[in-house]
Amino acid sequence: MASFGNMDTLSLILDDMHFDGVVFVSSVNAPPWSWRLATPGLACAHVITQGQAWLLRDGAEPLLLETGDLVVLPSGAPHHIQDRPQSAAIAQELLPHMAQDVIGARVNSGHTDGDSPQACHLISTHARFDVHMAAPLVRALPPVLHVRGLGEAPPPWLAVGLQFLALEVTQRRPAQQAILNRIGDILFMECIRDHVETVTEGSGNWLAALKDRALSTALALIHRDPQHNWTVPDLAREACLSRSAFADRFTQTLGEPPLTYLTRHRMRLAARQLAHSALSVGKVADQVGYASEAAFSQAFKREYGVSPSVWRQQRQAEATEAAMTSAPTMAAA
Repeated sequence: MASFGNMDTLSLILDDMHFDGVVFVSSVNAPPWSWRLATPGLACAHVITQGQAWLLRDGAEPLLLETGDLVVLPSGAPHHIQDRPQSAAIAQELLPHMAQDVIGARVNSGHTDGDSPQACHLISTHARFDVHMAAPLVRALPPVLHVRGLGEAPPPWLAVGLQFLALEVTQRRPAQQAILNRIGDILFMECIRDHVETVTEGSGNWLAALKDRALSTALALIHRDPQHNWTVPDLAREACLSRSAFADRFTQTLGEPPLTYLTRHRMRLAARQLAHSALSVGKVADQVGYASEAAFSQAFKREYGVSPSVWRQQRQAEATEAAMTSAPTMAAA
């Protein structure tokens, strides 16, 4: 029997997301100030390295952030971060300052008294990863993950990571972007891991499967070898459960039957290949476990509403349009 720990399974899920570093900006803000940020589908985060700020989201209570705090919005939902809940400042867009080619970009909110004791020193960032592969995990996370840097027992990884991050953004050094990418990825992953450890059995959240040895084993097998011709009896045997007990537990915890989960995971892998490679549809079908291109195309159309070829054409057109429209924005930033 194959054996995988729950964190090994989480590692496989995170690997499938293809984390590709972070885009970030450092700002010094004297009251009144207000930033607006939205990164749909991509997790974004703010770190308070000095001072305090308030996070505002539609339909939610304002959230106070203090020195050392890390707040992550897994889905990149629109929000404001500002000096107080009823700030007198007009919100400015933060995303244009996160130009990928501006390493350690440093901006202010229009009020230049950064030495004021009331000034907030802020590092804002968003991650880069495969949105489609990340979708199941992002949906399972709460809208906001808040890790406090102060208090009785802040997590050691946060203290060390934030010290390292704050040091890196203050000076230009060789390989800075590569180092910052890895720090950012690690902070996101640590935040996710901490949340997974708080999920309880029977919570109705599929992340609970990562703490269930039987389900974690099955998930690890699916993510490690998705092209394999898995059957429910195969997975049940590896999970050391009867076929019916395994199928019931899997469906109840993850919200869908084992083979439905497998098929959707394969389709996400296929979508990534179609968008980012020149492989033929037949080759992509083979890589995700389909001997028949016709069967693969039918499964893909059921999931995405169009054939693999049409989906690829749509993604290529979107990429071309995005490249054309982003160039002026990047230059202006």
